[in-house]
This record gives sequence, C-alpha cells and structure tokens, in this order.
Amino acid sequence: MQDIEYQSIEEIKAYQEKRLHEALHYLKDHSRYYQRVFEKCEIDIDKIRHIEDLVKIPFTEKKDLQLFNEDFLCCPKEKIVDYITTSGTLGDPVTFGCTEKDLQRLAYNEKKSFECAGLRPGNILQLMTTLDKRFMAGLAYFLGIREMGASIIRVGNGIPELQWDTIRRIQPDTIMCVPSFILRLIQYAEEHHIDYRHSSVKRIIGIGEGLRDQQFNLNLLGKKINEKWPEVQLFATYSSTEMGATFSECPFGMGGHVHPELIIVEIIGEDDLPVADGETGEVVVTTLGVEAMPLLRFRTGDVCAKIVEPCQCGRNSYRLTPLVGRKNNMIKLKGTTLYPPAINDVLDNTDYIENYVIYVQDSESGTDDVVVKAGLKKGDHEETPAFLSSCVKDLKDRFRARIRVAPRVEILPVEEIAKINFPAKSRKPIKFIDLRNKS
Repeated sequence: MQDIEYQSIEEIKAYQEKRLHEALHYLKDHSRYYQRVFEKCEIDIDKIRHIEDLVKIPFTEKKDLQLFNEDFLCCPKEKIVDYITTSGTLGDPVTFGCTEKDLQRLAYNEKKSFECAGLRPGNILQLMTTLDKRFMAGLAYFLGIREMGASIIRVGNGIPELQWDTIRRIQPDTIMCVPSFILRLIQYAEEHHIDYRHSSVKRIIGIGEGLRDQQFNLNLLGKKINEKWPEVQLFATYSSTEMGATFSECPFGMGGHVHPELIIVEIIGEDDLPVADGETGEVVVTTLGVEAMPLLRFRTGDVCAKIVEPCQCGRNSYRLTPLVGRKNNMIKLKGTTLYPPAINDVLDNTDYIENYVIYVQDSESGTDDVVVKAGLKKGDHEETPAFLSSCVKDLKDRFRARIRVAPRVEILPVEEIAKINFPAKSRKPIKFIDLRNKS
C-alpha cells in the first residue's frame, strides 16, 4: 500500500475522517472524561462525519489534563508499560501513560520522521538528549531509530568533550540535539583545534528550538550554525508529548510534514474558529491511534500556520510552518506584539553573548515589562562599568534594528545565568521565565 502522505489530498482527508470516526467511538466507549463531555454538550458522535464538524466539540485544555488526569485513561492501569510527563512549559507537568501499542506508535512516528529527514538503514545517529527524567522525546527517538534499522548512540545532553570524543570514535553521520547546543559544540571544537568541518557529521536534526522563520529561511540561529558549519544539512522538528507525533522537515526545508495516520491538526484564530489555510493561529490536535490517553481537540498553545500545497518531495500531506511562539507567551512591549523567539534570535546572533534568560513581568502601567539578563563570553576585555554599559547599548541597538523595540538589559556572570538555564530538575534549557499574573 502506498504511503498515505503521497496519496491525493482528497484521499488523505477521507482517510483521516475514517480514523476520526474510529477515534470518537473509542473515546465514547473508554474515556470517562470524554463520555462526560459528549453527554453534557449533547454531542452525537455519529454526526461528526467530517473534519470540519470538529468545531461542534469543545476544546480540551492543559488544565483539563491536570484536573482530571486519570479520567483521560482509556485502559486498565495494568496495560501501562511506561509513564512519562510533559515538560511543564505552561505550569505543572501532566502525567501520561503509554501502553505497548502506544510505544509501537511512537516508534512508527519517529521512523517516518527520520525517513522524512533522509535517514535510512545504515545511518548512525548520535542522540544528545536524555532518555531518563520521564522524558518522552528521547525514548521516542531511540525507538524510531531501532524501528527503521539505523544505529543510535545514546550520549545524552551536554558535555561537549564527550560528544566530540564519541564523534571521533564512532563516526556518526547525524546528530540530534537542541540547536543552540551546536554553537557550544562548535566553540569547544575551535578552542580545542578539532576539525569539525571535516568530521563524519553531515546532518543535524534540531529539537525544541526553531531553525527557520515563517518564510522558511534560516533564522539567525540557523544562519549562524550554517555559516560556521556549512557542510551539514539542518533539519527542524516540532513535537510535543500530548501529540505523540512529530512534524519533521524534508530536505527541501519547507515546513514540518504531518503524518496523517497519527494526528489531525486544526489552526484556530482568536474567535476559536478555524482560520484559512496559510493564516497563523493556534495549533489544535486530535490524536489518532493512541490507546492509553488519546486527546480530542487539544489546544497546544503553539502558534503557526498550515501549508496545504504539495511539497517538492512528493508528499501531499499538509505541513506546519515554524512556530511563531506560544500563545500564552505573547508579549506586548511598548506597543509592539512579539513572541520570545524573536528576542532569542537577536541574542543567539550576538557573538559576545555566552548565555541569557528572558524575564517578562507585569509593569505598573499594565503592559509587559521585559528584562534580558545575559552573560558575556570570556575575552581580552575587562568588565569595567564603561565596557558593560557599551554592551548594554549595543544590545539595545540590535533589538531596535530587529524588533523595533528594546527590552531592559542586565549583564550578569555567566555562572549565574547557567544556574537559571539548567536547574536540577529541568530536561530542557530554561531561557524564558514568565512572571505575569494571567488570572
């Protein structure tokens, strides 16, 4: 059977609607939470025949998962073989259980995503992310590489010295990590005279951070990596624990491809109704084929657009643009609306910045107050008050040139920022801290 992604748009839609019908009946039979929703809202699931009919069903939100976690479970607890939690980006983490069937689905998802990025049996991938700490992604990547018959090296995150020693010893052709860590790898290689541009690595798959803008051009972080290491091909991905699916770029780099057999995506506007294809809105997902904790119309909080034109790679399934940001993280700074990635872009492209954290809080005037706390790379300079003042002025000029407004800037010791970026219990670098009262 031909891969559903290569079939016609009409065939893909009909296939998804068949899977949606199955998912709705599964929820009605097994989910205490959705049984209550269907009854309370008087929803006849047999009248939800098309994807457009999903608007008749209320959204599922993160707070629902937090308040009624066990009511989402659709199978006996004895069937759960692995427990994971979300990263807690927007509050307390949510617990998810996975059955054996769910882990097989995860493996299939990542296999397809890796194939989308050009991997095949015989490739060697060095994984620079954790498999522990209740983290779904690391486990999913491991299962996916095994499923496709390629090789994986589980090095874990951080420790540039160990990463380069592993590359030297085992010669992987692909590495997978948070994109900003690549700059640390490059810096370490340059300081220790490692000829990284002629290493075995030819492909980098980025997770957790964007590499492209809304026009699919490399963003400032992507450009910086590309300028330093032009021999590697960059791939961006988008995924979340709740989705149990990954949107991976193909070699044409024109958005993350959906796997239609695993997920249905709606993009909704401020009125909570679907926007036109190509318009920006919030990503809402309905999972397909999940056994333990399937979700119906889950609001991810992520903001991007859906691209429906067929891709040059031959896939006809729709794609998602790079994320603009998270809806809850939107900032209004001095009359300008922006998302944290726009601030990240400026800082990631400033050579003398070693690390940073962005704070947003309420101001007395009722608008957002943004403070960037940054650490400087070591150099020949002395950190005199005059020098630090010139760095602050230069950074503000860079912000105004890029995003028209400048946040407050404070220079702190690198070690102090590092403790904020990598707290003991965190699985991802913390670069954005929201202190606003959103009640």
